[in-house]
Amino acid sequence: MQEFVEFTLLGVSSGLVYAAIALSLVLIWRGTRVLNFAQGAMAMFTTYLALEVINGTGSYWLGFVVALAAGLVLGAVLERGVVRPVMARPPMNAVIVTIGLLILIEGVAGIIFGAQYRSFPAAYSVSGIKVGSFSLGISPDDVFIAAAVLAAAVVLWLIFQYTALGLRMRATAFDAGVARLLGVRVGRLLTVGWALAGLFGALAGVLISPATFVYPNSMDAIFVLGFTAAVIGGLDSPLGAVLGGLILGIALSFVAGYLSSDLVNLFGLAVLVVVLMLRPSGLLARAAARRV
Repeated sequence: MQEFVEFTLLGVSSGLVYAAIALSLVLIWRGTRVLNFAQGAMAMFTTYLALEVINGTGSYWLGFVVALAAGLVLGAVLERGVVRPVMARPPMNAVIVTIGLLILIEGVAGIIFGAQYRSFPAAYSVSGIKVGSFSLGISPDDVFIAAAVLAAAVVLWLIFQYTALGLRMRATAFDAGVARLLGVRVGRLLTVGWALAGLFGALAGVLISPATFVYPNSMDAIFVLGFTAAVIGGLDSPLGAVLGGLILGIALSFVAGYLSSDLVNLFGLAVLVVVLMLRPSGLLARAAARRV
C-alpha cells in the first residue's frame, strides 16, 4: 500500500509538469492549428537563463521570475518574427519552421552555454516527506511543483472564463474569421497565445530540471511526453491537457516503480501510438471537429 501511495503521488507531481507542456501546446494549437515542435527547446533556453541568474545572484526566485518573463517574451517574438510570416502559406511550412527553430535554439544554447550537463537547484528540499513512520515518497519540492502548475492552470482558466481577453481568445480559437469580422484583433491575440505558451513551457523547464539536469537537448523527452498528454486529453482542451498529464504521469510512475525505469520512454511512446490509433481527437475533444 505504501508503494502504491508513493508512486501515485510521484506520478501526480511529474504528470503536472507534462500538463504544463501540454497546456503550452494546446494554447498554440487552438489559435493557429500549428504544433510547435520548438516548445521544448524554448523551455530549455529559458531554464538556462534562469540558471545563469541563480548562479550570478544566488537567488532562486529571481531566476524563476526571469525564466517566466523570458518565456513570455520569447514566445511573442518567435510568433511575430518567425511564425506569422508563414501562416498564410501551406500548413506544412509552419511545421517545418518550428522544427527549424528547435534545431536553431538547441544549437545556439550549445554555443552559448556549452553542451555539458549542469545541475539546477530545487526550490525546496528534495528529502521525502514522512507522516509518522509512513513515507509519502514525495518531497516538499514535489509539492511545490504540483502547486505551481495547478495555480498557473487555475489562473489561465480564470482568464479564459471571466475576462474580456479570455473571451476574445476563445472566439479566435473557435473561428478566427468570424472573430476578425466582429472587430477582434486576431493577430495580437495569437501573439498573446504564443507568449502564454512560452510562459508555461518555461515553468515546466524550471520545475523539471532539478531532476533531469540542464543541457541543450534536456527537454526533448519531456516535450514528447507533454505532447502525449495533450493528445490524450485532446489538443483543443486545456482541461484535457491537465487530465492527460495526470493520467500519463501516474501511469509512467507505476511503470517505473513496478517494472523498470528503462521502460518509461518506451511506454510513453506506446501510449501515444495507441491513443492516435483509437481516439486521435483525445478524451475531451468536442463532439464535432471545428472547421479551419
